[in-house]
Amino acid sequence: MNKLYIGNVSAEASEEDFETIFEQWKIPHSGPFLLKTGYAFVDCLDEKAAMKAIDVLSGKVELHGKLLEVEHSVPKRQRNCKLQIRNIPPHMQWEVLDGMLAQYGSVENCEQVNTDTETAVVNVRYAAKDQARLAMEKLNGSMMENYALKVSYIPDEMAAAEGAPAGGRRGFGARGPPRAGSPGLGARPKDPIIIPLRIMVPTQFVGAIIGKEGNTIRNITKQTHSKIDIHRKENAGAAEKPITIHSTPEGCSSACTTIMEIMQKEAAETKFTEEIPLKILAHNNFVGRLIGKEGRNLKKIEQDTGTKITISSLQDLTLYNPERTITVTGPIENCARAEEEVMKKIRESYESDMAAMNLQSNLIPGLNLNALGLFPSGAPGMGPSMSSVPPPGAHGGCSSFGCSPYGGEGPFWASMLSASSQPFAGHPESETVHLFIPALAVGAIIGKQGQHIKQLSHFAGASIKIAPAEGADPKLRKVIISGPPEAQFKAQCRLFGKLKEENFFGPKEEVKLEAHIKVPSFAAGRVIGKGGKTVNELQNLTCAEVVVPRDQTPDENDQVIVKISGHFFACQLAQRKIQEILAQVRRQQQPKPSSGTQTPQPRRK
Repeated sequence: MNKLYIGNVSAEASEEDFETIFEQWKIPHSGPFLLKTGYAFVDCLDEKAAMKAIDVLSGKVELHGKLLEVEHSVPKRQRNCKLQIRNIPPHMQWEVLDGMLAQYGSVENCEQVNTDTETAVVNVRYAAKDQARLAMEKLNGSMMENYALKVSYIPDEMAAAEGAPAGGRRGFGARGPPRAGSPGLGARPKDPIIIPLRIMVPTQFVGAIIGKEGNTIRNITKQTHSKIDIHRKENAGAAEKPITIHSTPEGCSSACTTIMEIMQKEAAETKFTEEIPLKILAHNNFVGRLIGKEGRNLKKIEQDTGTKITISSLQDLTLYNPERTITVTGPIENCARAEEEVMKKIRESYESDMAAMNLQSNLIPGLNLNALGLFPSGAPGMGPSMSSVPPPGAHGGCSSFGCSPYGGEGPFWASMLSASSQPFAGHPESETVHLFIPALAVGAIIGKQGQHIKQLSHFAGASIKIAPAEGADPKLRKVIISGPPEAQFKAQCRLFGKLKEENFFGPKEEVKLEAHIKVPSFAAGRVIGKGGKTVNELQNLTCAEVVVPRDQTPDENDQVIVKISGHFFACQLAQRKIQEILAQVRRQQQPKPSSGTQTPQPRRK
């Protein structure tokens, strides 16, 4: 992607003019300027130089009275599904960006591009050409926090490969029938998805890991059957550098152990006295399940391996850093065992997310999770640093109320969807949920002349109303949402997202809201369970706080309130589980036909 297209070129422009501009801005190029009528082409030395030219020249530098337009030169056959989005606000959260991209279709991959600019740049690949075109039309020039986004096509190598003639040379068909096992006999079986291991190492040990003329790192890759990337250029001047290891779980662990041994040997030779812990990088979306309820999973790994494990704070997460650092201290052999257990849990979480995604089309008919933006970019729980992992078939992105970083344990999505599947069968009944939002957010939810709330209601297929304020100075306002489960899911998802987008919650603060649902007073005991067993299980499963206030007076419909507090998915799973309990109660109350009796048949006239 080093070739540039320069548009809006004046007829008076010359090659010397462009030479002067590129020299003035210190942008190296590797060939002459190819000047045409109204536009020009040039090859830059590398992608970094090309990105610099786009950032500093496009729409900013004038030549003979015309503002130049500079972007990647993309052949028509490669203008397919891949876009580059520039000038993204530097402090924007990944989940907000992912939610925005998912509005236009299924995002197959989203990875950040390292640049010298203050703003962020990402490369995005959509599942379909029309989705990419729609995103291009809607996002290019749109304002986001006082930054005008710049969107352009970038070469889509996959499109070029797909467009190539199947038979070899252009214009010639394949000679003879396809051989057994050739692509012509069917789709190539997909390779198993492999989660890379990412670790951080002190910068002073990078040279020892690479070895003279790269011999050491070559030997590690050969012995462990792995591919190892040492990101030396990332974070110039930083005390630590990331290393990505691509291999089987066994290969990753073996390479990691070897790297730890090399660092320990180098430390002894250089009289480095500080302890060298193992630092594993993991996307935030997996960390909740790694920790487990009340930290049980992490404590068990520590006890089983004889190590001490700490995890970096949520406060460190930004658009540029969606990963948490898992620091493991102890002897090398103990750290190696801990790495195996930590990565095993992360791989299980990833696989359960993928399995749940594959189930969604069957379990929730008509509900497009991709359009709602329910999964992080690249893959469920995979950030740009892990973008080399093959993405699943369809996913988008999500606001910070994403999957289980909130302490969930086990296959969160599988339980979420299985709980949802039954109510969605047939013609589900309408439900009413009262969602409490900050009073200051009411204007943003309603929108100018009520446009936003109307659009939201239409999109979700639900009735959405803001209840009148209660009291002189209420801090919360009640949103009344009525509709079937799918509509509830859509409406509440967008409401949580809107509150995050409009900054009613801090950039590093998670969106947590309280929802009320009404249940028949005679069923409240079933929700609580004997000795509070059911409600405690609900809270453990969903990670939401579920409360059935005592001494409630049933309303005119003989109903009482159940309060649910938590993040979006926690609230949703709790609502679905409670509705499942109520459905069981209703089924049990239906009169059963007495044995030996037959249903009376209508008499014939």
